[in-house]
Amino acid sequence: MIRVLVADDQALVRSGLRMLCESAADVEIVGEARNGAEAVRLVDDCRPDVVLMDLRMPVLDGIAATAAIVSARPATRVVALTTFDDDDHLYPALSAGACGLLTKDASPADLLDAVRRAAAGESPFSPPVLRRLVDRAVRAGGPGTPTPPAGLPELTERERDVLQHLGSGLSNGDIATLMHISVTTVKTHVASIMDKTGSRSRVQLAVLAVRHGLDCATDATADEIPNTDAR
Repeated sequence: MIRVLVADDQALVRSGLRMLCESAADVEIVGEARNGAEAVRLVDDCRPDVVLMDLRMPVLDGIAATAAIVSARPATRVVALTTFDDDDHLYPALSAGACGLLTKDASPADLLDAVRRAAAGESPFSPPVLRRLVDRAVRAGGPGTPTPPAGLPELTERERDVLQHLGSGLSNGDIATLMHISVTTVKTHVASIMDKTGSRSRVQLAVLAVRHGLDCATDATADEIPNTDAR
């Protein structure tokens, strides 16, 4: 089971996230926080695997709460939730230690997928957010922007294919479906690419793919993926 803590100052949003997470057999809600200070305290009490963190909350905002949580418990994965996908929210959240960011208009399926990806060590982003992050990193970088190694080492044909799909922000499950291989095999390729490139995150790999012209068109690639919950 993936243990999730929900932090949002709106009771209706917390209730909706609870109902959504409880509809999944592999996810359980272990706590709810009404502000960032409560979130920090409840992480110590509940030991969640993933925190769904609203960025705009009273007492202590989501960015400050994320920084406190990641500093105290680095293994806890924080996925930031926001109504906005602008740079004023994206980069401070990443600098604070959030592993991903979703806008609140994400579909229920995308949110559950983000929880699973975060728990598995991936970096879930809404497609427009990932595109903005990668584009800015390619142009000039900035606070909180992952900077990949400059060179592209010798990769196998399969590794280059995986890197290409990472550049489009696809999950391991989506890549496995497109390449007709297992998720375990995808993870093995990702680990090998990280080792060869010296990258520390999937976002760095996405930036690396774009810089070397390996990224696919995200929308076109997504159209090829069958509708499946398998990740």
